[in-house]
Amino acid sequence: MTQEKIIKVSNGYFMLFLFLAFIAGIITGIINGNIWIILPSIFLTILTLPGFFLVNPNTSKVILLFGKYIGTVKENGFYWANPLYKKRSVSLRASNFDSERVKVNDKLGNPIMISTILVWKVKDTFKAAFDVDNYENFVRVQSDAAVRKLASLYPYDNFEDDGKDEEITLRASVNEVSEALEEELAERLDMAGIEVLEARIGYLAYAQEIANAMLKRQQATAIIAARHKIVEGAVGMVEMAIEKLSEHEIVDLDEERKAAMVSNLMVVLCSDKDTTPIVNTGTLNH
Repeated sequence: MTQEKIIKVSNGYFMLFLFLAFIAGIITGIINGNIWIILPSIFLTILTLPGFFLVNPNTSKVILLFGKYIGTVKENGFYWANPLYKKRSVSLRASNFDSERVKVNDKLGNPIMISTILVWKVKDTFKAAFDVDNYENFVRVQSDAAVRKLASLYPYDNFEDDGKDEEITLRASVNEVSEALEEELAERLDMAGIEVLEARIGYLAYAQEIANAMLKRQQATAIIAARHKIVEGAVGMVEMAIEKLSEHEIVDLDEERKAAMVSNLMVVLCSDKDTTPIVNTGTLNH
């Protein structure tokens, strides 16, 4: 047997009735002093008792007989089975696993701290019970291995300043990274009969030794991007101002005066400080 087999066993309530009948036989034999009633009743009581077991909701019992896999009982209830059967409980409930924060290198070689949150449950009791030594420990170890591999495939962040953010990053591409992590974990945990319900990054940050430097780099990138937008807007405003002045014939500007006007407007619009206006009471040349 190399795969899960669902079986049904005897109803426990019927065997409980027989068990109580055997106890009643013991009591009756003691009262009457009849050893031929007492001994068989004691034997049957002892033989019957180990066969009782419970299956709670979202749990299962894996049944073995002298090392041979008989099957799995998944339907919850009160049951009785062969007293020689060995019964091993396997939970079918969904479980949460929050891995420890591990230090790894991302695709660019930057050291980062990362952890994963995994929601999983057992889907194949045979694989969980017999294909791995301890399926819960197997989940922990494979989760750490998967998150280390994932971190090495993507950069932490994209520092390109040309406005192209197409590359998948650990910080920005949450959905893509989570899908990749789920696929990696599903492949690794399938051999243990584990179903991955959800997997995502639980913690992500630069390692302490480079955190300050990377923060400054992020700030510089943001400043450069902001300046780029300011310059684009200022050029558009200057162009519009010159066109409107020429269109309405408010003033006739030669190339030299246009250059001076452009220079003044760019300083005013691109400066990060408030400008001080100066009123010229003379001519344009003085």
